[in-house]
Parts: sequence; structure tokens; C-alpha cells
Amino acid sequence: MAQHFTVSRRDFMRTGALGTAALGMGVRPDRADARTVAPSNRITIGMIGAGARAHQLIEAIKLFPEAQIVAACDAYSGRLERVKSRTNGQADTYKDYREIIQRDDIDAVVISSPDHWHYRHSIDSLNAGKHAYIEKPLTYSFEEGLGIIEAQKKNKVTVQVGSPGPNEVLTQKARQLIREGKIGQVTMVRGAVNRNTASGAWIYPIPPDASPATVDWDLFLGSAPKRPYSPERFFRWRCYKDYSGGMSTDLYVHTCTTINYIMGAGIPESVMAMGGLYRWNLSRDVPDTINASLRYKEGFMVSLSGTFNNQFGGSGGLRFMGTEGTLAFSGGLRFIPERVNESNGWIVDSWSEDLAKAYFEDPDIRNEELRSTRAPSVVPGEEVYHAEGQSGILVHIQEFFDGVRKGNTTKEDATVGHRAAACAHMINTALEEQRTVHWDGTSLAVK
Repeated sequence: MAQHFTVSRRDFMRTGALGTAALGMGVRPDRADARTVAPSNRITIGMIGAGARAHQLIEAIKLFPEAQIVAACDAYSGRLERVKSRTNGQADTYKDYREIIQRDDIDAVVISSPDHWHYRHSIDSLNAGKHAYIEKPLTYSFEEGLGIIEAQKKNKVTVQVGSPGPNEVLTQKARQLIREGKIGQVTMVRGAVNRNTASGAWIYPIPPDASPATVDWDLFLGSAPKRPYSPERFFRWRCYKDYSGGMSTDLYVHTCTTINYIMGAGIPESVMAMGGLYRWNLSRDVPDTINASLRYKEGFMVSLSGTFNNQFGGSGGLRFMGTEGTLAFSGGLRFIPERVNESNGWIVDSWSEDLAKAYFEDPDIRNEELRSTRAPSVVPGEEVYHAEGQSGILVHIQEFFDGVRKGNTTKEDATVGHRAAACAHMINTALEEQRTVHWDGTSLAVK
């Protein structure tokens, strides 16, 4: 029978397995009501970009009494109306983000604009002295990450990139087990992200009131190529290369963030990728299917696969494969020990009888070769870990607020976010160039 365990953040705080960075991250169950926190002690927040993800974050932020959303900007008026209602009219609304970062009474911004705006919004916000929670991917292109890293360092502000994987309890458990040598030497990591719906492929519904009167099209375009007004491009921007890196920057960047954290890795040294657009071709120009291989200088490889044309495996296909066992994220975290059986009898049978007999009379050989190769349906020693406590996104946000108020470090600052985004950018470059992309330590070099 498999052994089942429950893992909570308290476990890591008690054992110190993750170091002091794990302390104080949990949202307390006995939190005071927001009315008991003095306004002077609150973190005031401006939302830069108010799309669907921003509204999810607004609802999450409202759970924290030390935070107050006081402003928001977006190029679609309907979203700003909804921000007003979600904040009980407390948030001022704007079109131009500069009106937010120019306000001295705003401490931090949440940047959840389209990818092609992330660099400009991030640089200007950090240079204005604002702490920034930046939705993934950190950047639209590889080179932009270096500028954001420099801006964070220069202005001494807190940055948290919005991939909460490192703050998930089971992610931390996997990191601990691998560092303890539980699964031996890890040389292969496999990840899959599969969907099979229109919404999963970002073919989102468009609000009936969408028009040039309610959408500031030129504001949305920014530095992107000039095109006639298109509600499909505005509301489904992830489907277009002008504004997004597609599957790689939306989904693979999450996977690579978690892999990099668990393995203590950085940017891969080389990447190969293939992909195609097979089905969702009426409202997009980015692939709906991608396979990628990443090789890390830390001594392992990653295989990523994803499609929007079949949902088998969903998003739970992350497996760390070591010489002593496998860690699989699927309905929890599962440790499956290796059952390795040497079976050279059929080779030795071709030797002379005397040599074959002597081979099997060796005690070490007998111990290794003559044991049963029939594995039971449930491998003895299998362990399954289930998470207990708050979701990783709430802990991720709490860690950001702790950075703003106390100067604490975050698990996903600009440097970490850049490394994860680099994986996605290398995949897209390899796919478009149809070549292996190599990382030389400072830039992208393609052979």
C-alpha cells in the first residue's frame, strides 16, 4: 500500500527544511478585519491593466487587510466599471498608466497588461519608486528582462513575478526531497499542459459593447505594429505574436518557473522546439501545439509538450525522473521508487556452460540477477503527499506584501522571472528559426 502524507507550510517552518525564507509567509487564520488596520499602515495599490486575470488578483488582494486598491487603468471602459464595483467605488480609474505611477500616495502596482506592454509598464513603475507585482511572463522579449533586473536593483524596490509555483507546498516538498537525494540523480524532467476548449485556446467571448468608443485601440497597440481596430486582437491578444509569446509565455513559463525552483537551475544552455497551428486558426497566428526540449548546464534535460486539441493529462503532467525514483505531480505529489532488475541471463546463455555456471555462482550476481522481475501493482515504498493550507497564490501575494513592508526577499524577483521567461523566449525562437537555440550567458545565439 502507498503511504499517504499531508504536508503543510507549518511543516517547513518547523523543520527549517527551506530556510528562514519560509517563515512568516502564511496568511494568518486569525487576521484582523480590514477596518482594524489604520490607513497609514496599508499598502496602496494601483492596477495597471484590468483584464480577467487582474480581476482575479483584485479578489485575492481584497482578502488582505493591509492592502487597498486605490487606482486602476485599462484601455476598455467596461473593465474599469467592474473595478469600481469590485472596490466599492474606492478605486480611481484611468486610461493612462502614467497617472497611476505619478501618484505619491500609491506604494505598489500590479502589472497585468498584455505581454508587449510589460517592459514599459515595469520600467516606468520601478523608476517611479513603485514596488511591482508583475504577471508572468515578465517580458515580451528576452533582452527586456535585463533592463527590468537593473531597474529593480537601482531603485531598491520589491518585485514579485506572478507564477506562484515556488510558493506551493508540494513544490517546496519536491525541492526538499530532491535536495535530500530521495530520487537520486535527476537527468530528465517531463512536463505537459493540454487543453481542448475554445477558452483554453484563448478564444474568449467578446463583450457586446466592444467598439472604438469603448476600446482605446491606439493605447492598446502601444509599440506593436499599427493595425486597424480589431476586437479579436484586443480581447484575445494571447493569440497573436504582436502582443504575446503564445503557449510558451502563457503556460510553459509557469512550468519552467517551478522546474527551475525545484532544481535550483537558471537559463537552459540550449533549446530545440517544433510546433504547429492545426485547429484554432480562425483567430490566431501562434501555434496550438508545441513540443520542446531544454538542456540545462546543471546536468538535466526537460521535455515539454502541450496542445489545445486534447486534454488528456491536463496540467498535471510534471515528472522529475531520477536514478532512485520519480516525483510526479498528479493528484498530489507522488514518489515512486525505482524497481531496477538486471536480466542478463539471456546473454549469458550464449556463453559456454562452464562460464555461464561460474557467472551465476557469484554471490553478488545471484543477488542482483535472480530476484523476481515481477513488480506488484503498487510499488512498495510509494509515498503520496497532499497539500494542506492556503493556496500558493495567496502565499505568493503575502510574500510580495512582506517585501513591500519589511524589505523581505521574494522567491520570484526580476532575476528569477527573467530566467523563466527566457525559457519561453528560447522555445519560441527555436520554433520560428527551426534551429537549436544556444544560451551563451549574455545573449541568445543561434547556430
